[in-house]
Amino acid sequence: MGFSWLSRPIPVLPNRKSLIIFITGGDPCIDTTERLIVAMAESGVDAIEVGIPFSDPIAEGPVIQAASQRALDNGATTDKLFAMLARVRSKVQIPLLFMTYLNPIYVYGKERFLTACRDAGLNGIIVPDMPFEEKGELAAECRQFGITLISMVAPTSADRVAMIAKEAEGFLYCVSSLGVTGMRSEIKSGIETIIAQAKQHTDIPCAIGFGISDAVQAKNMAGISDGVIVGSAVVKLVEQYGRDCIEPVTQFVKTLKQAVASA
Repeated sequence: MGFSWLSRPIPVLPNRKSLIIFITGGDPCIDTTERLIVAMAESGVDAIEVGIPFSDPIAEGPVIQAASQRALDNGATTDKLFAMLARVRSKVQIPLLFMTYLNPIYVYGKERFLTACRDAGLNGIIVPDMPFEEKGELAAECRQFGITLISMVAPTSADRVAMIAKEAEGFLYCVSSLGVTGMRSEIKSGIETIIAQAKQHTDIPCAIGFGISDAVQAKNMAGISDGVIVGSAVVKLVEQYGRDCIEPVTQFVKTLKQAVASA
């Protein structure tokens, strides 16, 4: 099963297993982020999450925390990311999403933030510190501006999976492991059970994120879901190579894409 993706302004993706990549916006600089998004789209990535750098990213492990700090130190701002994504939208056709937290949205102003998302051509947002029961904080405004609010389920969500899945839109972000983001040598969380429960209540795609660090894990997780989300392993390459990260990252995501497609 592939992603029946967010409708604006992107057409439905092919019916296939999908690879979603997370990068931190502005790490190491805005220009590199822009070039990286275009290169990854050309390398077969199906959707890209751009993290807005934030001083207190509570869902993130040390790799992405450090990336946020580098981006902030190098002058990344939400306005600069919006301007960059507006430029990128004319170059790529895949879905683009923001991953951020409630605090930056409220500081920016909800309606102003979602207006800017719409104008930049973003398809959706992911807000990991907003519990499903509190999604009313943003749901109406997201609908107003045509931005899909992505729901998340985790290993601790067992009693809530049905409720979340029934109302999820775009795709359901299935967190593979307890704790924060980061590369893990092994994923043992009963995520298969969570996906099976979700599939009883929704026909939207279920994608697994948190902890997937290589092609083997990507293939295994794609085998039990509709797609995988890889973040820290890519961000680590950006940290290692800096402004010269485009080639090593694109080679890595090509191996991930091949693994996901063969699941």
